[in-house]
Amino acid sequence: MSKLAVVAIGGNSLIKDKNHQTVPDQYQAVAETVSHLANLIEHGYEMVITHGNGPQIGFILLRSELSKYYIHTVPVDSCGADTQGSIGYNIQMAMDNEFKRRGITKKVVTVITQVVVSKNDPAFLNPTKPIGPFYDQHEAERYRRERKWDIAEDAGRGWRRVIPSPKPLKIIEIDAIKNLLKNRFVVIAAGGGGIPVIEENKMLKGVEAVIDKDYATSLLASRLKADLFLISTAVETVYLNFNKPDQTPLLRTTSSEAEKYLKAGHFAKGSMAPKIQAILDYLRKGGKEALITTPQAIDRALRGETGTRITP
Repeated sequence: MSKLAVVAIGGNSLIKDKNHQTVPDQYQAVAETVSHLANLIEHGYEMVITHGNGPQIGFILLRSELSKYYIHTVPVDSCGADTQGSIGYNIQMAMDNEFKRRGITKKVVTVITQVVVSKNDPAFLNPTKPIGPFYDQHEAERYRRERKWDIAEDAGRGWRRVIPSPKPLKIIEIDAIKNLLKNRFVVIAAGGGGIPVIEENKMLKGVEAVIDKDYATSLLASRLKADLFLISTAVETVYLNFNKPDQTPLLRTTSSEAEKYLKAGHFAKGSMAPKIQAILDYLRKGGKEALITTPQAIDRALRGETGTRITP
């Protein structure tokens, strides 16, 4: 039986910089990333791909804001669905083209994925995730009153809407994903952490929130009993004492060692810490192996030459 890799690709895989943000630019960035992901297939893996969508949701919200006098605005959960479809389309096309170049006979499909969160999650009482455009303080206060938004100042750059980031609990489409994998599809799922929904009287209801992509990918990898949880990001290896004179690459470690490093503050809260925490959650639930590296280094990382490998 083939091994299964669940791969999370970060925002750097979708938008290279502020001068390359258009849809054609995003497609080129995606095509470059999937050219490296295809190596996993040649290493004998089946594959599920997740992705970030932060900038793309920001674009939709900005367009919505600019056109609010002409057409209705778009709720955040619908933005998540929109970006799952559009980014999934880019990944599908790029991956399918890469397979054709290599003579690989596999198909790719995107699953619009809903992820259940608890309506009692503490995150709903303390929204912290900035989304959408920046506002001046006067405009921000008006939206706080009129739209009942939570507003916070963002690092001296202006005021932004903040929304909750609850923990993922259940993936609604998990059976569909399993069936697609049985039929040897490459599956793109849980984009942007999934569309957050709550359950009320056994019915689903979308909520204005954003789920952390790495936490949702960890849950997906656990539910699928994946052999490898791979986080593709901007650094080839994780470092201890990152950006300090004594920084040291962390090539191989265990979950217990990684947890000690996490508690000691070696990993930044806004970047590497959630990735390490997501991996620890996966390994605690029976996961076999996790890897953090760049798209370009995946092939060498699979051979054990680079990347950060974490095992139980």
